[in-house]
Amino acid sequence: MKLIKAVGLIAVLGLGSALAQDRTQTLIYGGDWSDLITMDPQVSYEFSGGLVTDNLYETLVKYEGADLSTLRPGLAESWKVDRGRDSWEITFRLRRGSKFSSGNEVTARDGVYTCERALAIKGPGSFLFTEIAQLKPGATKALDNYTVMVSIPKTASPGSFLSILTFNIGGIVDSETVQRNARGNDFGKEWLTNNSAGSGPFRLVRWDRGSQVLLEASPNARLKPKLQRVILREIKEPAVLRTALESGEIDIAEGLTPEALRALANNPRFKTLRADSLRLNYLGMSVKEGSPFANNLVRDAVRYSINQDELVSGLVQGNGTKIQTIIPKGLLGYDARTPYNFDPARARRLLAQAGLPNGLEFELLVSTGICGGGIPCADIAAKIQSDLAKGGFKANVKAIANAEVLRTYRAQNHQMVLVGWSPDFPDPDGNATPLANYAARSLAWRNVWNDATSAKLANQASLETDPAKRTALYRLLTDYVLKNGPYAILYQPAVPLGLSAKVEGYVRNAQSQVRFENISKLP
Repeated sequence: MKLIKAVGLIAVLGLGSALAQDRTQTLIYGGDWSDLITMDPQVSYEFSGGLVTDNLYETLVKYEGADLSTLRPGLAESWKVDRGRDSWEITFRLRRGSKFSSGNEVTARDGVYTCERALAIKGPGSFLFTEIAQLKPGATKALDNYTVMVSIPKTASPGSFLSILTFNIGGIVDSETVQRNARGNDFGKEWLTNNSAGSGPFRLVRWDRGSQVLLEASPNARLKPKLQRVILREIKEPAVLRTALESGEIDIAEGLTPEALRALANNPRFKTLRADSLRLNYLGMSVKEGSPFANNLVRDAVRYSINQDELVSGLVQGNGTKIQTIIPKGLLGYDARTPYNFDPARARRLLAQAGLPNGLEFELLVSTGICGGGIPCADIAAKIQSDLAKGGFKANVKAIANAEVLRTYRAQNHQMVLVGWSPDFPDPDGNATPLANYAARSLAWRNVWNDATSAKLANQASLETDPAKRTALYRLLTDYVLKNGPYAILYQPAVPLGLSAKVEGYVRNAQSQVRFENISKLP
């Protein structure tokens, strides 16, 4: 891949020579952004999508810095939760004077429109509203120009709903602008794929798919950024990513290899960071009718065929934590048990019991990009392929762009897939419901795993308010999914980053959120 000098990159973007000379006002952030599918906050559901939309749209409430335990005011300066007869009533008082990038004032009408829009367009994250918050059309109302009230059933958790609002789906859109650009009954979905209509500190200028995203400071934003523009430059190859950082062509490199991180740590020109994450890297196995993975003996054989210790300490080089259960370390309900040891002989016996004495051949779908811990997904896949072969499996690796992996996975058209998952809000239910409840139309649905026991446990745990009882329920759930689910959890990665020593104010929380408005650069 040919590297482009920073000045040349800015010229390509058409910003002019004056801006090209002022690099202190431009942050160039390099990484594998190949999972970018849309800029629409009510449709975006990918890691890179969240990184962008968090800076284009404000939410009613938010988390600040690395703290994921305390909700802070966002567009809402205050909120309260009241217990009604049949529902929870959550009332938000909006700040006066907040403006969208268009100059339109943010009002309660926009809050209502955003919630109704999320329900109507039924994006990948809509289950957060419909299944977890149990939000119904018409349940969001404007009491006056600056007051929004949302009613959710008593069977839903108001705490979970407030946390969900910090995710992409809660990004408040400019209803007037979106409606003006709507086509038919699409609620502006097509237009918002490539445009922005938020009140965040930045606005979207352009998105060159597969190449770069350009954000500029919004002149009407309440939150004034310290930089005038941010360029997210797509770099999939780790070696190119490192070279781009060392040459000064980018200011931040996300997804460096462990070797690159160690080399940069000894160079005063750079800062290194292993950011926490709630992400899990895992194998998903389709259990649809007719699939060999529909037999749990085969799934168990997969789990016994993977040498996790070798994977985490060797290939990942410690940039990850060994984990086999579905709730990540750092959240209530985390279960540190790892009962599946590397035992290929046992795996072969299980295959024979499943009627496959000669083993099993199948397709393993992987991304051409970077997996958690800064390791190329192809390298992880090769290691898994080698391990599985010892257990009697022949995995034919198919590597395609990450966006295509996600499209295939969401269409239930895979046999086995190597992917990552991070909860949409920092609560164990952000993992439990998607991975355990088929009706949520998320990961259990994608793998066609419809299990009444896991769904019931996930629902019970989500509604339990007593921490001890809730922990006990998650203990039951994690053990059940570990032994019966369509997953082989591999590890919980850290996020390796290299930064120019000139970059200040960079914070990446475990929810993968980075607030660009807080970042500045020294001359």
